[in-house]
Amino acid sequence: MFDISWTEFLLIGVVALIVIGPKELPAVLRTLGQYTRKVRSMAADFQNQFQEAMREAEMADLKKQVDDIATDIKQYDPLKDVRSELEITGKDIQTSLETPALMTAGDTVAAETPAPELPAPATDVAAPQAPEPAAEPATTRQAG
Repeated sequence: MFDISWTEFLLIGVVALIVIGPKELPAVLRTLGQYTRKVRSMAADFQNQFQEAMREAEMADLKKQVDDIATDIKQYDPLKDVRSELEITGKDIQTSLETPALMTAGDTVAAETPAPELPAPATDVAAPQAPEPAAEPATTRQAG
């Protein structure tokens, strides 16, 4: 606390003994000790209150952060984006089915010219047949 050496304490003690006197010196030292004890306890109380206020401030900040995180978690919907995109896609498909397709200038020419007709499939066409196996030559047996 104070940077006082033994020689300085000895000098203060000698001066106090001369000024106060040997008869009243013990009572003065006792009173000085009591005041020192009170000052130290007040300083400790102040430090404890200051540290408690700091802890409360930190706890308030921490509580606020936890509450913010809890609120974010409650508001978080992992399927929200998927659901909204599906709704948009569904609306787009429904709109495209309900409204006629828009034509460009090239499409109008193609729409006005008739499509070439393809020949109808023939119903009398016979299916190709596999060739018949060749007959084995007749051999005559000689009796013998």
